[in-house]
Amino acid sequence: MTTTVKERPASTGQSQSGMLLEVSHLRKSYGKKQALRDVTFALKPGVSFGFLGPNGAGKSTTMKILTGIVKADSGQIKLFGRDATNDIDAVSRYIGYVPQDITLYEKLSAYDNLEFFGQAYGVNGGELKKRIREVLEKTGLHDRAREAVATFSGGMKRRINIAAAMLHRPKLLILDEPTVGIDPQSRNRIFELIRELNREGVTIIYSTHYMEEVEALCDEVAIMDQGEVKAIGPLGELLERFGRQSIYLEVAGMQEPPRLDDVSRTEKEGSGWRLETARVEPVMRQLMQLASSHGWNVRQLRVVRPSLENVFLTVTGTALRD
Repeated sequence: MTTTVKERPASTGQSQSGMLLEVSHLRKSYGKKQALRDVTFALKPGVSFGFLGPNGAGKSTTMKILTGIVKADSGQIKLFGRDATNDIDAVSRYIGYVPQDITLYEKLSAYDNLEFFGQAYGVNGGELKKRIREVLEKTGLHDRAREAVATFSGGMKRRINIAAAMLHRPKLLILDEPTVGIDPQSRNRIFELIRELNREGVTIIYSTHYMEEVEALCDEVAIMDQGEVKAIGPLGELLERFGRQSIYLEVAGMQEPPRLDDVSRTEKEGSGWRLETARVEPVMRQLMQLASSHGWNVRQLRVVRPSLENVFLTVTGTALRD
């Protein structure tokens, strides 16, 4: 006996928990290689969320699972209030995905590429023409719309790739390393585009191994390494929790830094030293007293805020690598 169940329309809001996306215990292996190990995280609507980690950390695999390109070995995904673990098609119309590799037809014009992808998303006719104009304007490529993509720079191709993912006005935009190999001008344009979309209410998931991109774009961050989420939370909280506070000291003619009990580590940096300490104010006072009593010619004495690089090193035990 066959039972027909009428499909409920997908919710584009949040679950009863207040989350837009809930990912629980995702695991994925390729042969003997374990790409994901128990990946769990959740996102509220409207956040800009960064996946930070080296190549091979599991970022791309996670994103491909979220978009239904790859199936997880185990785990659960709840998206827009729906269980999307085995039925990503139910919510896929609300997701825009920008893969790491550029997926464009180079012999076609930018306009023709967007027309093709728009139809694939189910947008047609006058509405599609309107949306193509919108995304070309947003990406700054309206004047190049009729030119073949093969003539575009790497940065322009990246922007058209993003434009294609915006045609159906997704509620969730997933971007996998969207600035690899592009010029600074194109990168800045992409940054402004992502910020604008986020201000308009689009939830962003942004994967990168560039720390400065996370700091520039993301409210919340997951640090990934070796298929695991090593730390997750608002950027400011991660910096406060894991970042190493330090003081930069530069004194003319000083060959060795002062040894202070409250300084846990001293590292040569440029023409001075970085002094790591959990007690910034007492150490600053000590340094100023030493400068006064010894007649130091102090060129620089400043507090250095914790960096994402410090956080990554603390959490993973290694520097971020390509």
